[in-house]
Amino acid sequence: MVRLGIDVGSTTIKVVVVDEKNEILYKSYRRHFTRLIPTIVEILQDLKQQIGSFSFQLCFTGSGAMGMAEALSLQFVQEVVAVSRSLQTYYSDAHTLIDLGGEDTKLVLLEKGKNPDIRMNGNCAGGTGAFIDQMAGLLNLDIAQMNDLAEKYTTIYPIASRCGVFAKTDIQNLIARKIATADIAASIFHAVALQTINALARGCEIRKKVIFCGGPLTYIKSLRDAFVRLLKLQEGDYALPEDAQLFTALGAALLVKEDNVVLSIDDLVSQLNQYLGSLVLENKHLPALFSEEYSLAKWEEERNIVSLPEASLVAGKEISVCIGIDSGSTTTKVVIIDDEMNLLYSFYEHNQGNPLVTAIRGLQKFYDEVEDKNCKINVIGSAVTGYGEDLLHSALSMDYGIVETIAHYMAARQIDENVSFILDIGGQDIKAIFADNGTITNIEINEACSSGCGSFIEGFAKSLGFSAEKFSKLACKSQSPCDLGSRCTVFMNSKVRQAVKEGATIEDLSAGLAYSVVKNCLYKVLNLQHLKSIGDNIVVQGGTFKNKAVFRALELLSGKKVSCSSHPELMGAYGAALYARSKAKIIGKSSFIGFSALESAANHETRFSTCKGCTNNCSITVFKFPNGKRCFSGNKCEKVFSNNPETQRRGDNIFDYKRERLFASSNVKQIRPRMRFGIPRALSIF
Repeated sequence: MVRLGIDVGSTTIKVVVVDEKNEILYKSYRRHFTRLIPTIVEILQDLKQQIGSFSFQLCFTGSGAMGMAEALSLQFVQEVVAVSRSLQTYYSDAHTLIDLGGEDTKLVLLEKGKNPDIRMNGNCAGGTGAFIDQMAGLLNLDIAQMNDLAEKYTTIYPIASRCGVFAKTDIQNLIARKIATADIAASIFHAVALQTINALARGCEIRKKVIFCGGPLTYIKSLRDAFVRLLKLQEGDYALPEDAQLFTALGAALLVKEDNVVLSIDDLVSQLNQYLGSLVLENKHLPALFSEEYSLAKWEEERNIVSLPEASLVAGKEISVCIGIDSGSTTTKVVIIDDEMNLLYSFYEHNQGNPLVTAIRGLQKFYDEVEDKNCKINVIGSAVTGYGEDLLHSALSMDYGIVETIAHYMAARQIDENVSFILDIGGQDIKAIFADNGTITNIEINEACSSGCGSFIEGFAKSLGFSAEKFSKLACKSQSPCDLGSRCTVFMNSKVRQAVKEGATIEDLSAGLAYSVVKNCLYKVLNLQHLKSIGDNIVVQGGTFKNKAVFRALELLSGKKVSCSSHPELMGAYGAALYARSKAKIIGKSSFIGFSALESAANHETRFSTCKGCTNNCSITVFKFPNGKRCFSGNKCEKVFSNNPETQRRGDNIFDYKRERLFASSNVKQIRPRMRFGIPRALSIF
C-alpha cells in the first residue's frame, strides 16, 4: 500500500510518498505563505499529474496539521515522533538528530535500549529558520547570498540569537563598527548553532553520529558548518540525509497505521476543499481602544499628563546646569536642567549602533545654542544611565553612572510623589518598579525576550510600510483589534500574516499589537496574578508610551488611571539629571570633560582583547579615550575587567566580599545588642 506523509509546518508544506519498501516515489517542499490547504491541494494535483490516480493511506504531522487531521478524521502524529521514526529507520547508528524548522527546533538523543530523549523549543523562536530570514532581511541579503558570504568569514562576533530584537541591536552595532558583512553573516549562523545547543542540550552530551535535517540545515551549508565547528565534529561524525528537509514528512509516512482509511487523490482534495469552505474565521477580537461613546478627543482631555517644568536660556546670563544622559539600546536621550530642576534642553535620537557619537552630537547641539546666546554655563553635576553607561561614563568623565531603575524612580516621583507602580518600556527592555511609601519594594525586568518592547512594535510598523507614529494613529481607529496574544516576535510574524489572510485591517493589527505589548508586560514579564499588587498610582515612562494605543491598552487591561509626563521618552535621562543635581548640592563640582572637549572624546583608540577569566575566552573591545580613561566592552567578567573610572582596577569577587561581611568575626563589641539572629549557610544560600 502506498503511504503519504504530509508535514504542515509553520512556513512550509512537505509531502512524501513511499511504497511498501519505504522507497520514495514522490516528494515536494513548498512555502505556503499561510495558504495551508490551497498549497496542499496544489501539491496533490502535481502528484496526480506526475504519477496518476492511485489509492493510499495518509498520516499528517506538523504544527499546522492537528486541527486539519482531527476535522477530517485522519491520522496525526507529533512532529518530533515522526522525525524520530525516520532517524531510527535510516540511521540506527546515530546518537543525535538536530532539526531546524521555520519556527521550531528539535533535538533527539538516542541511547540503545532507551526511549529517545526528545527536546523542542517552547515559547521562543530565536535560532530558527524564520529568525535567519529576519536577519537576512536586516542585512539586505537573500539566504543564498548570506550563505556564500559566511563561507568567507575571518572573525566570529557575539550576537544574541535568543531574540530577534536583541540580535538586531547587536548586528546594527557591528554594522556601525564597519565589520565585514561576511563576518556578520557567519556570526549569525554561529549564534543560531549556539542557541540550539545551549537551549536544547541543557548539559547533555551531543555525541556522534549527528544527523542534520530540516530546511535551514539542508539548504544553508554555512549553518551546518557552524554546528560542526561548535560540536568539534570530524568528517564521518555527522551526516546530511539525501532528503533532510523532508525527514519529518517521511517519518509520518513510515508511521501510517495499517487500518487507516484508504483514499484517492480526488477524495482527499474534495475533503480538504470542504474543510476549507466550512472554516469560520476565528472571531477573536478585543474591545476597541476608543468606542463610539468614548472618543479619542475626549480621552485626550481627561488623561493625566503632567508637564515637566521648562525654562529657556537667557542671552548673556550665567547659569548652573546638571546633565543627564540615558544611553539606551536603540536611542540616546540627553536632558539638561537648571538649578531649579527646569528642563533647559532635551535631545532624543536613534543611536544607530554608536551611542557615544550620538550623545556627543546631542551635547554639542546644546553648546551651539549656548554660544549663539553668549551664555556662560557652569556644569555642577552629570550622570549617565542605560545600555551605554560604562562607555559614556569613561569617555565624557561623567560624575556618576547609575542603575536605570533608580533614574526612572527619581523621575517618576516628580510626576506622582505617591507612585506605587512604574512601568518603563524601552527599545529592548521592560522595567517594572513597585514602590510603597517612598521606598522601592520590588523590581522586575525582562530577560531573554523583548517581544513587548518598543523595537517589537516599531519593527512591525516598518515591515507593514508605516512609521511608528502613523501606525499608532491607525490603532486608535480600530473597532475590532486582533487578539494576537503575547508571543515571541518570530511567532508573531506568522500570527500577523495569518490575520492579514483572514481579512484583518492594518488598524486592527496595530491595535492588536498595542494590546500584545501590554499583555506581555503584565503577564509574561511581571507574571501578575492580580492587579492589586500594582496599586492605584501608576506612572508610565519610555518612548513606547508616546504611542497612544499602548497607553490606552494599559488603562483598559489594568482598569486603572495612568499618569505620564509630557516627555515619557526622556524620563531616564531626566532622572539621571535629578540624581546629579542631588549630589551636586553636596559636592558642587563636576568632573565632566566640558563642552569644548567633546569632539576629542569621539577620537578614541580601539583594540581587541580576549578575556581569560574562564574557558569561554570572550572577545573584549578596549576603548582608550583622550582623557586617559578606558572602557571595556563585551561579555566581560568584573573579576578581570572593571569599568570603574576612579580605580580602573580589577573588580572584587562579590561572593568573597559578601561572605566576609556576613560571617567574618568582628572585633567591634556591641553594647546592649538589640537582638540575635541566625543565618543558615547550607549550600551557601543565605
